[in-house]
Amino acid sequence: MSDASARVADATGNWVDTLAPQWARPYLRLARFDRPIGSWLLLMPCWWSAALASGMAHDLSRLPLTILLFFVGAFVMRGAGCTWNDITDRDLDAKVERTRSRPLPSGQVSAKQALAFLVAQALIGLVVLLQFNRFAILTGIASLVIVAIYPFMKRVTWWPQIVLGLAFSWGALMGFAVVFARIDVTALVLYAGAISWVIGYDTIYAHQDTEDDALIGVKSTARLFGAHTHQALIMFYGLAVMLIGVALASGDARWPAWLGLAAFAAHLAWQIRRLRIDDPALCLRVFKSNRDAGLLLFAGLLADAVMRGS
Repeated sequence: MSDASARVADATGNWVDTLAPQWARPYLRLARFDRPIGSWLLLMPCWWSAALASGMAHDLSRLPLTILLFFVGAFVMRGAGCTWNDITDRDLDAKVERTRSRPLPSGQVSAKQALAFLVAQALIGLVVLLQFNRFAILTGIASLVIVAIYPFMKRVTWWPQIVLGLAFSWGALMGFAVVFARIDVTALVLYAGAISWVIGYDTIYAHQDTEDDALIGVKSTARLFGAHTHQALIMFYGLAVMLIGVALASGDARWPAWLGLAAFAAHLAWQIRRLRIDDPALCLRVFKSNRDAGLLLFAGLLADAVMRGS
């Protein structure tokens, strides 16, 4: 068994490495608590849909609790998803410079220990899910099918980012399921917009590993687009803004939501202008900035909900 204090290559200088008990560090790394950006990105569509649906319902009574539950659920279920991903990818991760220091390929935990940890996280996620109505519970459970198949997609398709988008955008449906106990056209359009956003930002993320991925035969939109990545980002980010705008119009959103969408669009444009695909460190920084883009849109949607609910 490897030293539990050994750090993950792309997650240095975080609280897990310095403050967490040594026995807990490999598990916290499996759940990516040393790199919470993915949890924030999973959370953003949840918060968007909760705010938009609450505004449409003119009812803020459950919104604070829903926001809190989505926060807990996103961090726990992203941890479970990453644990599952690491279990299935442990042999591939051992061949990639950036990932070979992760807990499983480096021997900090065994596959059986990781599986037990996965079950524990899933049970916490289930407790969160059970706080909602029956339709929302079933909607949340349905997402597990996509989560289960995602790690295998990069072996068979150049578009694994689409499957990641289906999973990471699921929250765009959950807000409507919680508020209305149904999924309507507005929710589906918001979901489609979020998927386009995910394809864009995960393409940026995947540019960190294009050389290693090419050597081991892993496929991605980063390898597919290559030198045309900027043009692809213009298309997918532009589609995301357009579809989210259609969702806002369908939901009769007021000016704060549109202001939030404008700020979101401006941030995405900044990313495209800033990005250099041959600079892995910059790719990571630009990728991480999508949390801020998502929060800008959420701020507008929340203000809109407060305006309509008061």
